[in-house]
Amino acid sequence: MSLRTRARPLTVVAILAAGAIGLIGSTQTWAVARLADGELPVSGSIAVPVLQPLMLTALALGLVLTLVGRVLRYVLGALAVVVAGAVIALSAPMLVAPPLSAVAPAVTERTGLAGTEAVAGVVYDVAATPWPLVTIVAAVVLGLAGLAVLATAHQWTRGGRRYAATAEPVARTEDTTLDAVDSWDDLSRGDDPTR
Repeated sequence: MSLRTRARPLTVVAILAAGAIGLIGSTQTWAVARLADGELPVSGSIAVPVLQPLMLTALALGLVLTLVGRVLRYVLGALAVVVAGAVIALSAPMLVAPPLSAVAPAVTERTGLAGTEAVAGVVYDVAATPWPLVTIVAAVVLGLAGLAVLATAHQWTRGGRRYAATAEPVARTEDTTLDAVDSWDDLSRGDDPTR
């Protein structure tokens, strides 16, 4: 297979895989807050509230990319790069030292305390898990796939052409009888054989 025939499926699969891994990552524990009464796991969707919508966007991009024409391929490729950049920018702070704001909603739900000072008073420390890194790697793959779309979109063939009617309808006279095969052929071309 040539690069032209491989580019489309590889980039679409990379975008879908990155979106799926990021979406799975958003449901996993990203940070663990240590409180006086024990540890509190915090999922990615709580730590970075826009993570799930961004990953769902990536999945939708991968699906729509298989159907659109050249101009929209460039738009979707650029959008994939932007989504990847946003996910990286939002997830990176969770790697080194997860901010207190990332665990504050979970702490508030558990303790009933709200506000930065109140939450800071009950949280001893916050430890990160590997899931932010996994999500960042997925975002990097998404960004690279978006760049690949921008570089190769002009070489892709348009999807859906195999289903387009290409044959001309057969002219029938009044005395021509239709059999079942002829009727199916007419339907395949988009003609109504009952007219």
